[in-house]
Amino acid sequence: MFQTVPEGAPVLTAEAMRAAEERAIAEGSSVAELMEHAGTGVADWVHRLAAGSEVLILCGPGNNGGDGYVAARALAHRGVPVRVAALGEPKTEAAAQARAAWGEPVESLSGETEAAPVLVDALFGTGLTRAIDATLAETMRRLVAAARLSFAVDLPSGVDADAGNTFGCDLPGYDLTLALGALKPAHLLLPAGASSRTVRLVEIGLGEIDGPVRTLERPGIAAPRRDAHKYSRGMVVVISGPMHGASELAARAAYRAGAGYVLLLTGGLPNPPHAIVRQRWSEGALDDERIGAVVTGPGLGRDDRAREKLDAALASDRALVIDGDALHLLDLDMLKDRAAPVVLTPHAGEFDALFGAGQGSKIDRALDGARRANAVVVFKGADTVMAAPDGRVTVAPMGNSWLSVAGTGDVLAGAIAAMLAQSSVDALGAASAGVWLHGTAARMLDRCFLADELADALALAYERAR
Repeated sequence: MFQTVPEGAPVLTAEAMRAAEERAIAEGSSVAELMEHAGTGVADWVHRLAAGSEVLILCGPGNNGGDGYVAARALAHRGVPVRVAALGEPKTEAAAQARAAWGEPVESLSGETEAAPVLVDALFGTGLTRAIDATLAETMRRLVAAARLSFAVDLPSGVDADAGNTFGCDLPGYDLTLALGALKPAHLLLPAGASSRTVRLVEIGLGEIDGPVRTLERPGIAAPRRDAHKYSRGMVVVISGPMHGASELAARAAYRAGAGYVLLLTGGLPNPPHAIVRQRWSEGALDDERIGAVVTGPGLGRDDRAREKLDAALASDRALVIDGDALHLLDLDMLKDRAAPVVLTPHAGEFDALFGAGQGSKIDRALDGARRANAVVVFKGADTVMAAPDGRVTVAPMGNSWLSVAGTGDVLAGAIAAMLAQSSVDALGAASAGVWLHGTAARMLDRCFLADELADALALAYERAR
């Protein structure tokens, strides 16, 4: 499944969202007015896509349900056949006013509720803190499965807005999730994010929203300047170990992601592409001042020889991408006083080994790791999170599940190194650009690809990034 979300959009926690709403109210708005904006915005999307089909709106007892009542009224005014099924009476004043303004019959939501071609879930929003009833979850799955088109208002009902948990429930997937005011972590983080295939933003009158957490966006990479040469485009060094294939993939990826010169320090036999310069590891291998970035970890091994190479990389003044085996050998204390940029690229197991299991959402954990390491952390996975020590975070939409094949992490390390070597962006920008290229290349290949093919496809993704 490819997930589509707005690029470069702020991502707010439930608390930050409440604060934004309170600011809007303090500046003269009201809960009812925000609800009117939200429900009307939902109705716009449903009207546009429902093509006149009957719409069933499920309304909960809170303000999310109030948004649903407003949407029902707006759709009915446009001549769309609408039914409303509710869990019970509204429990907030604004929601009660919205139900009264709807003025039409309201069914009781139950296992007997009749399905409709278009389903709108406005049951629960950002305030949910526990699992929804199992019978209700089954009813939701049935109604969503029977609909040809399904919408979730703000969030799919049954998720933790901040952590992306589903409290153990198996929730349905919605065709379109309409984020009200701003995206929430649950739109992007697993397992909840799997229920939001496409996310679109509905403005509700909060004004301009900003924050340190944003979604991944197209990096806008420029073509080489007319006076460019191989070193100005970035020299990348990849330190190899016993598993030469992994480092070969990283080196190949660095070239395909735009590096001008790639040096592979290896004891392996030469393999295509022959443009990769291969030399044996030596004590002064990293002394060349033209080196823009060093990759260590892919295929490095975990023996004493590997530790010596990692120590040499850490002792250098080069920008580093640390991946794979090197993450298991790394001492975080060696990074704290380092001036040159460092990007760590752990998957879940490597992250736990490096930072511990920890608490909180994936965003919280990535940010904590970045601060502890004084480095940019790329917490890999279907929901990849990039965090910088200064508090900035970038979250990537869920990508191609066919990336779950050996070697794709090595390709990502090489792509990030190529971005880092060009020194036109900071470490978080380089990591984000590398993740964007990596994900775009995977989408272009679609399915059943090798990591070698992914590395080559970076060149095509690079064109799309310009």
